[in-house]
Amino acid sequence: MSVTTEEPREGAFATLRRGLRAMPEFRRGLPATFGLALLATAGRVVVPIAVQQVIDRGLLAPDGPDLGLVRTLVLVSAVVVLLTGVAVYRMNVRLFRTTETALAGLRSRAFRHVHDLSVLNQQGQRRGSLVSRVTSDVDQLSTFMQWGGVLGVVSLGQLVVATVVMFVYSWQLTVLVVVCFVPLGFAVRWFAQRLQVAYGVVRERVGDVLAAVSESVVGASTVRAYGIRERTAARLDRAIGRHQQAQVRAQKVTAAVFVSGEFVAAVANAAVVVVGVLLGLAGQVTAGTLIAFLFLVTLFVAPVQMASEVLNEAQNALAGFRRVLDVLDTEPDVRDPAATGAARELPDGPLGVRLEQVSFRYAEGARPALQDVDLTLAPRRSYAVVGETGSGKTTLAKLVTRLMDPTEGRVLLGSDASGWVPLADVAFASLRARVSMVPQDGFLFDATVADNVRYGRPGLPDAQVTAALEELGLGDWVRGLPDGVATPVGQRGDSLSAGERQLVAIARAHVAAPDLLVLDEATSAVDPATEQRLTRALDRLTEGRTTLTIAHRLSTAERADEVLVVDAGRVVQRGPHTDLVDADGPYARLHASWRRSSAGEPERVG
Repeated sequence: MSVTTEEPREGAFATLRRGLRAMPEFRRGLPATFGLALLATAGRVVVPIAVQQVIDRGLLAPDGPDLGLVRTLVLVSAVVVLLTGVAVYRMNVRLFRTTETALAGLRSRAFRHVHDLSVLNQQGQRRGSLVSRVTSDVDQLSTFMQWGGVLGVVSLGQLVVATVVMFVYSWQLTVLVVVCFVPLGFAVRWFAQRLQVAYGVVRERVGDVLAAVSESVVGASTVRAYGIRERTAARLDRAIGRHQQAQVRAQKVTAAVFVSGEFVAAVANAAVVVVGVLLGLAGQVTAGTLIAFLFLVTLFVAPVQMASEVLNEAQNALAGFRRVLDVLDTEPDVRDPAATGAARELPDGPLGVRLEQVSFRYAEGARPALQDVDLTLAPRRSYAVVGETGSGKTTLAKLVTRLMDPTEGRVLLGSDASGWVPLADVAFASLRARVSMVPQDGFLFDATVADNVRYGRPGLPDAQVTAALEELGLGDWVRGLPDGVATPVGQRGDSLSAGERQLVAIARAHVAAPDLLVLDEATSAVDPATEQRLTRALDRLTEGRTTLTIAHRLSTAERADEVLVVDAGRVVQRGPHTDLVDADGPYARLHASWRRSSAGEPERVG
């Protein structure tokens, strides 16, 4: 199951409800923030009220101007305006703190959830798209909540308070203003639907750009080696161009909202002036009331005029919000049973593997990668899995380590002596502590050699890291590094050779001390000295452990206790190398092919 990338169909309020459930920190900070917002907006109507009172009761008093009242009203207004400023400041600080706390939690949960997704989930998405959901989409939401959120909260309160005071002064003029803005309300709803679609495309295009950039950066050496800079640049330009076009389309809708708001605001102001003067001539409103009402209309119109900008940012943010929530709502294909409280621990002692009627497809309707596999691997024995490319070797390794779950059947770990436990029932903590996989690419993090080895056992001191490398026969290699185990490896381990990266990956598995070890052999395409180091290190790593090795070289199969031959998703042969090489079958043909090519390139079988 992959994260959906279809255009969202839910409305803004549905997205907000879904989002608030995902951000409990934000819900906790809302009440006090809204309280400060109401205080801030209430203070904004003090000036219009003071103007009305100064004109009608101060300057136009029956007994002449009352300067004392004027001074009092001005002083009170100044105090209220000061308090309003304090309330706005506190509201902003609370809103910034609350949103950053909530969004940090959202980003962290989204990141963790991406890692909870199975290999199939992750492979179904481009890396740039997943990265953009956790980074730029959340950043867009942060920008809106700290800018548009402030404007939205203040503007809504300002609109409500201004309407109430306007109605107190003149219900006729209030009705006139509302009637002017009713058509705009329907228009904004229509515009919002268009913006929702437009910004959904914009956020998708951001993911496309990030995907193109990340691939061109990670694959920079390949780009240079094959002279495809122009082609790579053209691909990136196309992604940027599509993003630009999506942004322009969205901005056209935004511009239409802005123009509509400006037009309606002008009509409302003109109508109030005309009708207000007529009501004044009829003695139904005073001069102070009309002037105050014009101030209030400005307070009423300002949020509407800001609506285009807020709506623009809101739809952009909501589009990104939906993408983040879609990640969180994606059900992992592989679940940690500890989350339900029904997890089991792996039995003590050495671990074997049992597959019962296991089949697996990478997609519904696709050719089975594995089909009806029944297999038992005894503890503390080494097994080499051989077969042509695409035969199902790597799929078998991923199922044994529960990077994926079988489509049919089940995988069990344990032994006849200690009992067998279904892999789907084992807590991830127990599984990862007892089972380790060394992938072929030997991925390293941008840290030191010691830090990368320590991923196998967090907190391991440098001295013990060095001792572990000595145990694997890698002491001379470490001493040859510029800073020993403190040598930085660079991003993805690029400061080391492919073979040296694999040495570090093997040391990482060694300090983890697993009972079951799954290896995707990577001893090809390295220099002879490094290959000897790798072979010695692997021999010491696998000693006394149950080992399942995806063998790309038949020389690895020769050293294994048993060989498993996989062909078209089925285990078609198994047994010691000496037995299989003399039997008529796929393994003998693979071995003969290796012998014929032994004088040329290093042999590979898939």
